[in-house]
Amino acid sequence: MRPCRFRRPLAAALSALAALTTTGCGAAAGSSSEPTVTAAASAGRTTYPLTFDNCGMKVTFQRPPQHVLILNGTSVGEVESFILLGLEKSILANAQSYGVSDDPSMIAKIKVLPTGGLTMNKNFDVPAEQVLKLKPDLVVSTWSGGFDAKRGFATREQLAAAGIISLVNPVNCALGKPEATPEEKRAYQNQSINSSLEFISLLGRVFDVQQRAFDLIGKLRARVEAVRGRVAGRPAKKVLIAYPGMAMMNANGLPAVMTGGIYDDVIKAAGGVNAFAGQTSDMTRTLNREQLATAQVDVLVVGLFTPDEKGDEEAAKLFAAYPHWAASKTKTYTVVSDGVYLGPLNAWAVEKISKVVHPGD
Repeated sequence: MRPCRFRRPLAAALSALAALTTTGCGAAAGSSSEPTVTAAASAGRTTYPLTFDNCGMKVTFQRPPQHVLILNGTSVGEVESFILLGLEKSILANAQSYGVSDDPSMIAKIKVLPTGGLTMNKNFDVPAEQVLKLKPDLVVSTWSGGFDAKRGFATREQLAAAGIISLVNPVNCALGKPEATPEEKRAYQNQSINSSLEFISLLGRVFDVQQRAFDLIGKLRARVEAVRGRVAGRPAKKVLIAYPGMAMMNANGLPAVMTGGIYDDVIKAAGGVNAFAGQTSDMTRTLNREQLATAQVDVLVVGLFTPDEKGDEEAAKLFAAYPHWAASKTKTYTVVSDGVYLGPLNAWAVEKISKVVHPGD
């Protein structure tokens, strides 16, 4: 998640990621204010004014936003959703970028987006004064903490007073929100691939591109369901998702091992089961060497965090460090990056992982 424009130090980026508890790397199923994505014959047009509840705050759109600021939040899913919906012209400034993607074409598409000359504060997002000076008509954050005054960010109330609408990805309402409701907390914990599609649906309504969103959701869902159908009935192999480049997130200096929520759902769709199924995201920070060494791992999924990492080399290092894994003996692995996170590229990761979980099936 190293932004191409801002060039923050890798260690700092990792620290920010750990502080956000992998906000950009996964989120929860949508809150009750956002509908579950379901099949329909077609999509309608948006009627303005459009008003709905977003993480406990009423937002009203009089028209499709034309000057959008996308905050960093150590995420890339929001800007990728904008791009796949063809909403690039509405972006006034984008602070999200990894420099590596499961969809290689996405890297260049993000790189050419305007950044507004913004710089990030010590908490690695756009400070309040810069947001207000930029005067966007919409500010999008991947989590509620993106509007936390204690972190130096503009609050939703400050933005509203300046005539600026704020929007949190609904699946992350509970993240960075001390007063989160039980429903919001449950939603955050029960994340899934559908969560990624719900944000696309939300953008479709806000920007009056509902048919475009409907078509995109249909294509992405079809790809995932095609894999589910191919691997149905096959034995579920144990899959480990490990990000060596995020080792600073782990108290023991181990690769960040992703568990729970959307990670488990991506693995399940690919015909596997998480090697640490049943664990929460806390495992990413607390996993020790003995737990990793004794885990049952049939398939290793190496996650890339920066464009400088080489997946094949990282896989070889892990196989050498943990020779008792079944995956180490068979050298069974694949490489992903942003496709296992909350965002529109889950289908890419599901397809990649399925090819090594059940090759040739």
